[in-house]
Amino acid sequence: MTTLRLKHSLRATAAGLATNGLLAIIKLVAGIVGHSYALIADAIESTADVFSSVIVWRGMVIADRPADAGHPYGHGRAETLAAAAVSVMLLGAAALILYQSVREILHPHQMPAPFTLFVLLGVVLVKEGLFRFVDGIGSEIESPAVTTDAWHHRSDAITSAAAALGIGLSLVGGPRFATADEWAAIFASAIIAFNGWRLLRLPLAELMEAEPQGDVAGQARAIALQVAGVQGVEKCFARQLGYGYLLEMHLEVDGTMPVRQAHDLAHEVKETIRTKFPRIRDVTMHIEPFSPP
Repeated sequence: MTTLRLKHSLRATAAGLATNGLLAIIKLVAGIVGHSYALIADAIESTADVFSSVIVWRGMVIADRPADAGHPYGHGRAETLAAAAVSVMLLGAAALILYQSVREILHPHQMPAPFTLFVLLGVVLVKEGLFRFVDGIGSEIESPAVTTDAWHHRSDAITSAAAALGIGLSLVGGPRFATADEWAAIFASAIIAFNGWRLLRLPLAELMEAEPQGDVAGQARAIALQVAGVQGVEKCFARQLGYGYLLEMHLEVDGTMPVRQAHDLAHEVKETIRTKFPRIRDVTMHIEPFSPP
């Protein structure tokens, strides 16, 4: 499953790298020639997308490495760090677009050329299609890094749509709406910043070892209680490590049970949980004598 996740994630990042590299060049040239800052801001966003795809690619490759002496729990957090880094890049891109837009409003410039509107509409279609492709892979392999990278593509589509609206207003309304281009970029930066913060919360929660979503501990507890010989589960804690989970479980058994038998039962519970819930990589067991309520 791990190798399959890596294969799918690399396919998504490769598509993003190729598309964003080409679009960044097209938008930058069209923005400079057509006097459209919104289009130049769009080019900045596409350039950020290129770097975010590289970060996700490296993060997924490192996360796929097996455990070693220096990393006994594996390298799964590399995927988490990649998701956090890409989210921060979204926030940085939003701040840069906001700063440049305000600067352009304070220093009036030539109105954008009509052809820039058609360039932006084409970009919207391409980037929305890329978002759906990458987000579908991210959902399929349950990767926050790939999903965050997909939102980088959608933020680019949002920026382009806002820029197209702004340019359209400036072309129809004339000099009175000359700054509509920049105001559209400001609006887009707010949307990008919101999504950057929203996507940053999940990797931050994982790095802080918050309880994983989906009641992982509860599911593991239910599986353990189905094993013959288990009389209760006193405690069960879960934490996420990249794609997988690590558990700590306090298993309640008959207090008169021999140590060897309790040891074998703990191993049976552990293997049963890992078989029924493959994303659980390891379970640390602690045996407790059962105390009836």
